[in-house]
Amino acid sequence: MERRRFVTGCAAVATVAGLSASARAWAVATPHFYSRARLVDVHGDPLKARQLVSSLLRADGATYAWSGGVGARHSVVAFSAICAHKLAYPTREVSFIRFQPSRSPTSDGNVIHCCADHSVYDPAAGARVVSGPAPQPLAAILLDYDPERDELSALGTVGAEQFDAFFRKYNFKLALDYGAGKARLPVGATTVVRELTEYCRQTIQC
Repeated sequence: MERRRFVTGCAAVATVAGLSASARAWAVATPHFYSRARLVDVHGDPLKARQLVSSLLRADGATYAWSGGVGARHSVVAFSAICAHKLAYPTREVSFIRFQPSRSPTSDGNVIHCCADHSVYDPAAGARVVSGPAPQPLAAILLDYDPERDELSALGTVGAEQFDAFFRKYNFKLALDYGAGKARLPVGATTVVRELTEYCRQTIQC
């Protein structure tokens, strides 16, 4: 995998979060930089940070900044949607991993939950593992924020990338879905951000 490129084969989960200062160790981890890709909506218009409406609060209702976040309130974060346990990821047909805003029978609300194995991650703390078999946090997507335009770009990742293992495991399926070798092609100067429910036909609830 070329280290300075984003690839189309990995989806990302983005959310607006009131973020925990406990994630500072994540924030100083060594980043992996790729070519800048501006985030746009399905119409090709730049994604505006203020348009992101999902929010996370502390248990006492307060919000506070974390150095890993960007945006006007340093609260916009994004993570790889490849589960750190067995590499489950969103496909066009189904997604076992999702942001869960409300409490469910199996986990609290305001978490990223992979229903394939019940790995639960806290996006307000650098996607650390809250419960389940995942051995490490989700890889975080480095974002750059243009305050004058309120626009976002993806620059790279922080944390343990699993892209090579992902492509090895799903090589055959990705070839069927995208064409041989095309899943690893880099995106261009822009990349489209979609709601998970618009991308997948079915999102598993657990």
